[in-house]
Amino acid sequence: MAGNNSYTIVEYFGGDDGYRCGYCKNEKGNFSHGMWSHSLTVQDYQDLIDRGWRRSGKYVYKPIMNKTCCPQYTIRCHAVKFQPSKSHKKILKKINTFIFKGVVPKEHETVEPMDSVCEVAGPREPSKGMECAITDIQKEVAECPHITKVDRNEADVTPTVSETPRKEPGSVLDGRTTAAAPKPGIGVDPNRPPCRKAKDLRRERRHQKEQMKHSSVGASSTLTISPPTPTQTNQTKTLEDFLTETCPDSSSHCLEFRRFLCDSPLEAEYSVDGPTMGYGSFHQQYWLDGQIVAVGVIDILPSCVSSVYLYYHPDFAFLSLGSYSALREIAFTRQLQKQSPKLSHYYLGFYIHSCPKMRYKGQYRPSDLLCPETYVWITIEQCLPHLQNSRYARFNPNPDEGDAWVLKDVGRVLVLHRRTIMPYTVYCRKQKGSSDETEVKEYASLVGQNCAERILLYRA
Repeated sequence: MAGNNSYTIVEYFGGDDGYRCGYCKNEKGNFSHGMWSHSLTVQDYQDLIDRGWRRSGKYVYKPIMNKTCCPQYTIRCHAVKFQPSKSHKKILKKINTFIFKGVVPKEHETVEPMDSVCEVAGPREPSKGMECAITDIQKEVAECPHITKVDRNEADVTPTVSETPRKEPGSVLDGRTTAAAPKPGIGVDPNRPPCRKAKDLRRERRHQKEQMKHSSVGASSTLTISPPTPTQTNQTKTLEDFLTETCPDSSSHCLEFRRFLCDSPLEAEYSVDGPTMGYGSFHQQYWLDGQIVAVGVIDILPSCVSSVYLYYHPDFAFLSLGSYSALREIAFTRQLQKQSPKLSHYYLGFYIHSCPKMRYKGQYRPSDLLCPETYVWITIEQCLPHLQNSRYARFNPNPDEGDAWVLKDVGRVLVLHRRTIMPYTVYCRKQKGSSDETEVKEYASLVGQNCAERILLYRA
């Protein structure tokens, strides 16, 4: 990685008493471990989310899977192999129809379903003696006062894509009908070129997609007009084909995307074999006709793009912006993978099978769920039969396999005490009679060997 001598510094809070679950509404059924991150390197956070942790701002939490009422399983999508489903294509076509022709779906009054609120335990206040200069990511939304906040971490509210079936986008625009019954004609006009199928014209525009690639930090990309290039290919449209479809001259709207580095606990890092914009937290801004309509926050990590927040304008909920932004972030992950081959997954947060409204994340396939006991990835097709029988399930089929990265020697945990880094064994000698060994052992087992030997556990 960057080699910038940065450290992750956390305060571990342990498992809290039960608190309210936003999914099943159980008042005392939700349990999780938590810690406050004063600073967080991208590699450490990558390792943490691969052990079931997730961040909400600076607070990093891990559900107690065999105890909480609605177990939350980490889910990742293989972005490079992803193919949009029929429902995904319908959403993409709906966006393009609105942009190109200004056509609003007939069912536009049906707002995209929202995830339930799941109150994360805490976050507690960090120790007063600990100095931290990292700005909370939430202050960025002050620049967009009319944007509704959506959290893809299930710590708050988030739009889903598990919509009720809709008809194809209609032809109602400002109360006028734009598609009328055809009138009888007098035949083919010999002065005009022969008609061609719309799907053939769309295929020809595939060669224009290079102009539509996402720009780097601070730049923007806009749906623009270019003359079509003839092609004889006859291939299924890819995700990029939908996202980069060329606007006609008479396009009703203009949709732009801009990307900016933003503040978060993650330390920005750069690597010669990494993406050009580096690693860290970024804003992806969605501008419609010069008006900002949504802001997505993503974490770019060594092997994935992790979706964090989405802020969107409620007046445009009919465009299914939550679904659309997820598809665009998958396409962005595919773009980054060309620069950094190991960056090939898209993390959607948590999959909650016990909550039917949250099962939509399993539609982004191929995808895997994280085994809560061995921390290995298992295809979702193998996991679903287990979840049909029990809310909590171990997915690893090998009963003899355990946690390969458990830290057995708690003395090797790194501790930050009085601005000095030391192993836990040294800390114990300095703090004679220390009674926190049980808590430190619990912390070490949850973060795993790699993180326990790199992350600094703050002790006042």
